[in-house]
Amino acid sequence: MRLFIALMVIALGVSALAEDKLPGRLAKKGKLLFSDDFERSRLGDWKIIIPGFRVQAGVLVGTQDRADHGSVGRVYVPMKDFIMQFRFKLAGSPRFNLVFDDKKHKGSHAGHIARVAYAQRQIRLGDDKEGIMRNDIFAMRRDPKRKAEADKLIEGRGVHLKAKLAQDRWYTTTIEIVGDAMRVSLDGKPIGFLRSPGLAHPTKESAHFTVSGKATHFDNVRIWEAKR
Repeated sequence: MRLFIALMVIALGVSALAEDKLPGRLAKKGKLLFSDDFERSRLGDWKIIIPGFRVQAGVLVGTQDRADHGSVGRVYVPMKDFIMQFRFKLAGSPRFNLVFDDKKHKGSHAGHIARVAYAQRQIRLGDDKEGIMRNDIFAMRRDPKRKAEADKLIEGRGVHLKAKLAQDRWYTTTIEIVGDAMRVSLDGKPIGFLRSPGLAHPTKESAHFTVSGKATHFDNVRIWEAKR
């Protein structure tokens, strides 16, 4: 069944997926852990790891200021099983990542645990802890002679979805992580599902946005505990 779901996701892509092709909701919303509408001028709880974030006109705006890495804005919210929802708009940016980390975990690059990567033509769900960011795999992928070997190790650790994200349009996305499962929705419709062991890591201490190009806007960020 897991292989069937993965193959359907890869073959059909976001624009063609029917709701009944994916598992139902993993959980319902429990206690609200974090909420931000950016109705202010300062960053508040958001910590700038790599410059390029600001609050402007009621939204969080991220732009890439460094040539070698996207801008990174992080909020610290300890969580395990959770539901996160936010609005986003590509305003010149071709892509951004939403990444969940545990800096105390030393087995993956920068403590990365899980991510959803949003781009105009593709959305990727990834298990970073046991996938491309696991230390041994991360090192192998930087060696051209070992990349093919590394690619075999990450099979089943991510799902790529075809997408058609327009510039200057607001979208609402929801990410559910419960145990070793991740489910992602866009504008209320499920688009992708991944089951992979690293997702069950007991603590995701933070969530951050990494923005490439100029710019991506974010608003109405909410994180809840997930109730099965």
